[in-house]
Amino acid sequence: MSLARLLSDQQARLSELVRLLEQELEALTVGQVDGELLKGIARRKRELLAELERTETLRRQVQQRLGYPMDPAGSLAAAKDANCLGAWEACLAATERTARLNDLAGQLLGMRLKHNQQMLDFIHEVSEKTLYDPSGRSGRQSGRLSTSA
Repeated sequence: MSLARLLSDQQARLSELVRLLEQELEALTVGQVDGELLKGIARRKRELLAELERTETLRRQVQQRLGYPMDPAGSLAAAKDANCLGAWEACLAATERTARLNDLAGQLLGMRLKHNQQMLDFIHEVSEKTLYDPSGRSGRQSGRLSTSA
């Protein structure tokens, strides 16, 4: 497979990954999170990442077979010589965009997790306070004046 074809495949997959990350961010910013939607997005992201890994391995093999070093300079030179520098640069830009979107999604997930934990802690704290004594009578509430003297 040619270097140009591999870069084209990577670009298509990276574009889909960007779309999925944007969809994930949107799903994370709504009030009621759709767990099934997020699960589907996560599944497709894993599939895309596996496909990207496979394509990147092939790209590196082609680069090496063509005699270029296995470093960023070698990748750049291989792309220039194969007349697909634009595709290489587009892949790099898309990779950087996916990294930024993924970081943002991670931050949003962290914020949601923190909020959920705070809510659970609050519910746990409230549920431990007894409002009634064992006989079913309401217990003494703070701030009430005791009339029994």
